[in-house]
Amino acid sequence: MQQEVQTYKKMSSEKLWSLPYVFLMVSNALLFMVFEMMLPTLPLFVRTIGGDAAQIGLVTGSFTLSAILVRIFAGVLATKINKKYLLIIGVAICTLTTGAYYLAPNVSILVAIRLVNGAGFGLASTYFATIVAEVIPKERRGEGIGYFGVGETVAISIGPMIGIMLLDLYGYQRLFLGGMAILLLSIMSIFLVKRKVTEEVPLQEVRVKLFEKRVFFPSFLVFFTGFAASGIMSYLSLYALDKNFEQVGLFFFTIAIASFIVRFFSGSLFDKYGPSIILIPGAILSLLGFFVLFNADSNPSFFIAAFLYGFGFGAIFPAIQTWCLNLVEEHQHEDAMASFYNFFDIGIGGGAVLLGLLAAKYSYQAVFLVAMICYIFFLMMYTVYKFRKNMIK
Repeated sequence: MQQEVQTYKKMSSEKLWSLPYVFLMVSNALLFMVFEMMLPTLPLFVRTIGGDAAQIGLVTGSFTLSAILVRIFAGVLATKINKKYLLIIGVAICTLTTGAYYLAPNVSILVAIRLVNGAGFGLASTYFATIVAEVIPKERRGEGIGYFGVGETVAISIGPMIGIMLLDLYGYQRLFLGGMAILLLSIMSIFLVKRKVTEEVPLQEVRVKLFEKRVFFPSFLVFFTGFAASGIMSYLSLYALDKNFEQVGLFFFTIAIASFIVRFFSGSLFDKYGPSIILIPGAILSLLGFFVLFNADSNPSFFIAAFLYGFGFGAIFPAIQTWCLNLVEEHQHEDAMASFYNFFDIGIGGGAVLLGLLAAKYSYQAVFLVAMICYIFFLMMYTVYKFRKNMIK
């Protein structure tokens, strides 16, 4: 026991905060701020150009499709081009396509723009995760990834409100131009990052991978979290209108605050005890959040649902991300993160399309019933996994 405490103290003494870490955190936060600005506003924009609930799902799904495809080549690209430049290219694509949204006269053109935007986001999200993993001490990876996500959470907390505010005050044109300006700041932050040279990649590892086998199970778990999250990302604004709930921006803010709080201790718990202490309570809280949202009949219950879900999701996402990184060598981080994000985005994209069809036929409330089922499967699968692992031991 004393040896374990000494080991943990040694882990905690390793330097975590550095200028590259901070610049990457800021840049990543700005990227996600724009992403979150679009969550409550883009579905409304689809409506203004003649789209329906099913087409809203198509717009969301097209984004994730191209992100998934480009990530398949993440490992190979990283052996040919500096990861920092690949990251800049990804954010630059996001910058240009965000401004181009306003030029879309119909849903078909908007889908085409979203495909390009998704490719940029696929590059950016993968290389943010792998570059920041290089500057975090391995022994504090769970804590470092958790704190790195705090930057995202701060952006998430204000992104939807900024998006709604810009839309209400200035309309869609300035909303999208404002998103471009924020992403330009993200690019400037990346230029300030200095990368250290990492180990050479063995030639046999340089190949295109559909997914990294060693991270299949945790990636499959994150698929269910993505599928459930798509219900909130794509349909929460419209659900709130139907239920006469007020202050949709405050709902997203509440999710972000809960995620912000939990990340201050979930990462260190992961480093000390492993994934179970995070994933099981996190899944239960997320399930409760969707249950309250499904039955919500007042503004207080609306925000209680947001807090429960945010606390659960805010713990689960960085825990699974760190788990995936720990399962592979450093030169395989791109493949691990590509698999992680692809499974998550398949969940979001597939969920957006399928839940859109469900919402069009039944109601937006049915979307959150399916989200509850996702977390029930999550808990069942992880319980079976732990049981089989303990049996093997």
